[in-house]
Amino acid sequence: MSDESQILIAEIEEQERRLVFPKFDEADAWALGCLLVNLATQRGLPVALDIRRGEQQLFHAGLPGSTADNDAWIARKVRVVYRYASSSYLVGRQLAAKGRELDAGMGVDPALFAAHGGAFPVRVPGVGVVGVVTVSGLPQAEDHALVVEAIETFLEE
Repeated sequence: MSDESQILIAEIEEQERRLVFPKFDEADAWALGCLLVNLATQRGLPVALDIRRGEQQLFHAGLPGSTADNDAWIARKVRVVYRYASSSYLVGRQLAAKGRELDAGMGVDPALFAAHGGAFPVRVPGVGVVGVVTVSGLPQAEDHALVVEAIETFLEE
């Protein structure tokens, strides 16, 4: 594993340790979703945004330039977070560092799972992963960065 990969993986792991929600309800999903929409709209980003708690979709927005394909990517990224209890970007980077991909050899169908950046776990202390915040439409590092920025901002408020 290269030094660059190790540094990136350590950074994402630190984000996941640090970005923990004290609670997560419908009002939190709405406020975080609106924050994401504002950030993306101000920057003219062609993204789809999604927030779920368990199997319930609490927030979804398709901004100008996004497509139904982004929704399919969201579903695939969300499955990765729920299966591995880590961000889709972390799972993908860890696999890439080992020269591997998420595939049938790992017991998953690549048509249903995507270890690409953009889906981040909603973690609550004493409970674990209760939901997922996802962005789709940008290169994976940028999808991930937008989610992290929004969660950091939300948790600081």
